[in-house]
Amino acid sequence: MTELNVLNNKFENKEKIKVDLDFTPEAINVPVVHQVVKATLASRRQGNACTKTKAEVSGGGKKPFKQKGTGNARQGSTRSPLMPGGGTVFGPRPRSYEQKVNKKVVLNALRSVLVDKHLAGKLLIVDSLKSTGKTKEMATLLGSKNLLNALVVTLDSASLAIRATNNLKTAKGLGVDNMSVYEAVKYENLIIEKLAFERLANKLV
Repeated sequence: MTELNVLNNKFENKEKIKVDLDFTPEAINVPVVHQVVKATLASRRQGNACTKTKAEVSGGGKKPFKQKGTGNARQGSTRSPLMPGGGTVFGPRPRSYEQKVNKKVVLNALRSVLVDKHLAGKLLIVDSLKSTGKTKEMATLLGSKNLLNALVVTLDSASLAIRATNNLKTAKGLGVDNMSVYEAVKYENLIIEKLAFERLANKLV
């Protein structure tokens, strides 16, 4: 059982909540976080690099020169990988780079990130992120608290707070159901609504 501070929408202390999560350094599993981050980045690769083999390159039906008497090595096709303009041997082909990661591994990584952010003083639980959806307003609020490099997580993925972060280079908004380990690691601060944190904590217990 751990006590965490809950802030109001001006990032001032409001109350404390208790969660059934272990927020000790021993709860941080770095290899698992690394695995999930690498899998996330791998799945974002397009994997559409493609080269043509000898069979796919056009032309080459005619023998380029006679078998003997030229002093050159014998060739049967201008599309041979040995010839300029020929096919490629073992070149890249379209493929998927997606890596399978078990759900429990992802949850373990999320738990590790939350603990790390909390111990570093970078986890901020806010009672409610009220916003008009204006980028300037959100930039001013985060800038005044030196929190511009932040991932903002709300309960509703269509909230105005997420909309307000869309044009900020150093901040990003996500719904709690779409929360990514990679994004949480990428941004220095993690700002999360109380209800969103409670939903996430219930998954991690």
